[in-house]
Amino acid sequence: MLRSAALVAAAALLVSPLLLAQETPPKIQVFAGYSLLHANLGHLTALYTETTLHAPLNSFGVQNNFNGWNAEVQYNFSRWVGVAADLDGFYGSEITGGRGISGVPSGSSYSFLAGPVISYRTKSPVTPFVHGLFGFEVRRLSESTITGVPNPIPSFATNYADVTMALGGGVDYKVSRRLSIRVGQLDWYHTSLNLNKFYGSAFGVGLFQGLSTNQRNWRFSSGVVIKF
Repeated sequence: MLRSAALVAAAALLVSPLLLAQETPPKIQVFAGYSLLHANLGHLTALYTETTLHAPLNSFGVQNNFNGWNAEVQYNFSRWVGVAADLDGFYGSEITGGRGISGVPSGSSYSFLAGPVISYRTKSPVTPFVHGLFGFEVRRLSESTITGVPNPIPSFATNYADVTMALGGGVDYKVSRRLSIRVGQLDWYHTSLNLNKFYGSAFGVGLFQGLSTNQRNWRFSSGVVIKF
């Protein structure tokens, strides 16, 4: 009985490393896909905007969901540890026009981030990972003139750079040796945009006050990963 138990234990010790064997990682992997940013507006509301710009009620609205893209190049030092360079872009302005309003300036933002990645690779096709990415963002508003209000409101082209970081992770699903699907990646996406200066530069210095100087946003991304 003891001999049988010993044989079973020895077999388990031999087999278990094979079952849990870690996949040899690609040296380089490239991710590209769709991204959605849920932005914190920092007390910016439709009523606040209408009051600040001396516009009638229902002239403006606000939005905090923005469509865009996310791309990443990752270099893996080992099965577990890598480093990634991350790019993204989102489009649209937090301030939108109400019925009969046109000329609201269009907006965009682009960020460049980099940092370490920890991945858990086994023989399973599922590879979870976490990362900490740090860098900067450039936010823009176009030059425009808002019409449909009693007095047209001019806005000036505005660019603002701020410090940004993304802390989060996701899951990749292996389709083939060279291809995986990034099922989902969710990041706590922190930006330090001074909204008072940003909108003040666009519509008039001193007009916007009491807005936040940093934002706690969420970023979701999904797409394909190509491995080399």
